[in-house]
Amino acid sequence: MMNQKLKGSLSLLLATLIWGSTFVAQSVGMDYIGPFTFQAVRCALASIGLLPVIYLFDKSPKAFFRGWQDKRLWKAGILCGIPLFIACNLQQLGLVDTDAGKSAFLTAMYIVLVPLLGIFLKKKPSVMVPVSVALAVAGLYCLSCVGVTSISKGDLLLIGCAFMFAVQILCVDHFAAQVDPLRMNAIQAGVCAVLSAIVMFATEQPRMDAIWNCWFPLAYAGFLSMGAAYTLQIVGQKHIEPAAASLIMSLESVFAVLCGCLFLKETMTGWEILGCVLVFTAVVLSQIPVPVKVKAK
Repeated sequence: MMNQKLKGSLSLLLATLIWGSTFVAQSVGMDYIGPFTFQAVRCALASIGLLPVIYLFDKSPKAFFRGWQDKRLWKAGILCGIPLFIACNLQQLGLVDTDAGKSAFLTAMYIVLVPLLGIFLKKKPSVMVPVSVALAVAGLYCLSCVGVTSISKGDLLLIGCAFMFAVQILCVDHFAAQVDPLRMNAIQAGVCAVLSAIVMFATEQPRMDAIWNCWFPLAYAGFLSMGAAYTLQIVGQKHIEPAAASLIMSLESVFAVLCGCLFLKETMTGWEILGCVLVFTAVVLSQIPVPVKVKAK
């Protein structure tokens, strides 16, 4: 049991590292193409890129095609893909008006929303979750929002993004143990790609030369962030409760700051260092098992 929980934690941690570094790719990509174009191409690359991986795991054409016949798989992929489409595009739109650091904080507010929404689904949070959430929120505030008081249109979009990511996490928690994670991710990415493309053609004017100039951010955000990381999320959530999973994924903001320092030559303030410490502490506490006292009859 503990080995499975460790496997789940490490899978989510790796996914979070990839997502944190993807903030750089998303910011660079916005210099070339519109937000819906970015998401449509990114998700299409992820969905297509997963097909040969699935084929290699199946080892035969018969097994490959048979694996897509499960109705539960398509239901899971579609129901997870819709909130993912809304969340990803709200985040991309929010980045237009809000700086990356603040965007990371507002997006990561799903760590508060997941256990709150879980209560409505009769999921009782562990004793350590409220403490961990409080520490994580304080840490994320230190990382991204010290000295910031104004609320913009982008802020509101990112709050909506956080809500939809919370919904997506709970959807994944419901379906993760029932279906093949690779196929499920390929379908949810495909749903996100199709819906983003519809809005893209309605609101933007995509150009192939601009998309080609943006090939590296798109490939990174598509194959690694959407393809590999979301598969790791589904695998990880097979073994971890959604509230604890959301706390691990809150490290995205920490990794985003670290990647900014490494690739964009940004420096960390004392508040940001304190924020990293608080978030890491929150994640560690969320993974400590707390014995539950059973009342004697």
